[in-house]
Amino acid sequence: GLAETISLARSIGLAIVRAEIVKLKKRHPATLFGKGSIGRFSEAISANSVMLVIVDTFLTPIQQRSLETSWLCKVIDRTGLILEIFGKRASTHEGRLQVELAALTYQRSRLVRAWTHLERQRGGFGFLGGPGESQIEADRRQIDRRVGQIRKRLARVAKTRGLQRDARLRVPFPIVALIGYTNAGKSTLFNKLTNAEVYVKDQLFATLDPTMRKVILPSGRSIILSDTVGFIADIPTELIAAFRATLEEVVAADIIIHVRDISHPENSTQNRDVRAVLAGLGIDIQGTTRFVEALNKIDQLGPELANRLSPRGLHSAPQIAISAINGTGCHDLINMIDHCLPDDREIVELSVPAGDGRAVAWLYRHGEVLARREEDENIRLRVNLSASKAARFEQQFRAD
Repeated sequence: GLAETISLARSIGLAIVRAEIVKLKKRHPATLFGKGSIGRFSEAISANSVMLVIVDTFLTPIQQRSLETSWLCKVIDRTGLILEIFGKRASTHEGRLQVELAALTYQRSRLVRAWTHLERQRGGFGFLGGPGESQIEADRRQIDRRVGQIRKRLARVAKTRGLQRDARLRVPFPIVALIGYTNAGKSTLFNKLTNAEVYVKDQLFATLDPTMRKVILPSGRSIILSDTVGFIADIPTELIAAFRATLEEVVAADIIIHVRDISHPENSTQNRDVRAVLAGLGIDIQGTTRFVEALNKIDQLGPELANRLSPRGLHSAPQIAISAINGTGCHDLINMIDHCLPDDREIVELSVPAGDGRAVAWLYRHGEVLARREEDENIRLRVNLSASKAARFEQQFRAD
């Protein structure tokens, strides 16, 4: 709605001069709005010296250019706004590359489709093409060249990240991913559960790159907690794909904690949006992936709104009411995570010959080594290992 768009704009430091919902009798192919609306907004834009207009829908390149010509200011649509937010928030090398790739792909469509009627000609400069090449063709070639470079760099980064993730899975610690609608309180909860300092602000899209921390549960088992980017309604599929690395931790998760802002009037709609994105990623929350709903911000609810804490009509899932800001329910959430993890692991004491490096490496790869003591001829290991892995170790390394 309008309030969400205002929050999105303010999240990147924009000052809102005017916000209005415009009802369209029809969508004009060239301008989107009718002449009356365009003229009315033109007066307001001029009177307030507006530099930027955000249209909360998806504009065609022709519509965007026509509105910029009429209003004499920059115009961006919903996709452009989300890209601006991504650009502001991306912090890792991979995140910045992904932002640039998405932005260039978006910009290229604007160049090709919006400017082909312009007959701007100029002499070539070598790397931009030969003499007489149109400016748009030169710009397109330059963008294509940069896109190719970014894709190669992303492939290298993704390979490295994949190796890191594979290594993490081999430890192996179960992965618990915090997901939810943007601004639902994921990063605040992440800090509360891990005592980590992660960028937290009452802004949409505050987190863009995966943040991982190890957490020791009451049972003594360890997990990796992952804080992820927030979801949003009507985000273009191509932008979700551009940030797939951010979402891969969710795909690999053993448990998904869906953090819901239960104080938000549209929390049920947001819940459907998040579940739709998960389904699009191929995650079956009714299948092998364990799914828990953390109903957050109960500190903002009065007693008369307690009935909001039982919205289980849509695909029943375990729920727990929490307040990430003051810690209410967070201990119970940790216990629930502990309870949801597979219960077939056991702590075993093993003695391995000091020269048997393969056996020691196998235990590090397939179990969680809690203690190690070097003796004269043996290495004593205390290992948290699943029953099946313990049996396989005995068969592979103890058989005579």
